[in-house]
Parts: sequence; C-alpha cells; structure tokens
Amino acid sequence: MKVFLVEDAALLRERLAALLASVPGAITVGQAAGAQEAIEAIREAAPDVVVLDLHLHQGNGFDVLRAIKQAAPHIDVYVVTNFANDSYRQVATRLGARGFFDKSTEFDKLREALASRVA
Repeated sequence: MKVFLVEDAALLRERLAALLASVPGAITVGQAAGAQEAIEAIREAAPDVVVLDLHLHQGNGFDVLRAIKQAAPHIDVYVVTNFANDSYRQVATRLGARGFFDKSTEFDKLREALASRVA
C-alpha cells in the first residue's frame, strides 16, 4: 500500500512516517506541507492512501481532499487533526474521507485502520 503524508509540522510528519513504517505492507511515497504542493505531488505519486492534516502552511486539508476525490476518487483519505470536532468530521466525511482521527488521542486507531486496509 503506497501512502502519501500531508502534514505541515515536520515533527508530526516524522511521527506519521514512523507509524507507517510499523504497518506491514505500507510504504511512504511522498510528503507535503502545503495544499497545492500536496495536490501536485499526489497526482505524480499515485498513492493508494493519503494521510491528511486539515491545517496546512498554505491552503487547508479540505482543499486537498476535494481535489483528490475529484481527480482520483479511488484514493482513500484518512484525516488526522488537532481540531477533531463534529463539524470538521462531518465535512470530511461528506467530502469522502474514509477515516477521521484526533492527532492527540487516536494515532493507534489510525494505525489500526491502515493495517486493516492492507489486510
């Protein structure tokens, strides 16, 4: 399973990359910190999965999610955010996110979701 990471904080990108390395069969095929950079790189990398933060340096995760689902609806998107409120969850789900996780408390659930997708 090819995974692309979109996260503006370098430390969290590293943490997410380490989490992905612990999922058998998952390989990270790219990373981005901003929305436009992510959209372009995701088109080139053609991942199976995108792990997506909502708050980015430039633009936001909803912009990326819309673009992904419009151009490549088969890509599964898992949102990770510090702003895991119901309104953001509803918007992400409506836009096609497969999962929505709180960065501060649900990293293990994200790992489980990715591992079950590989299986």
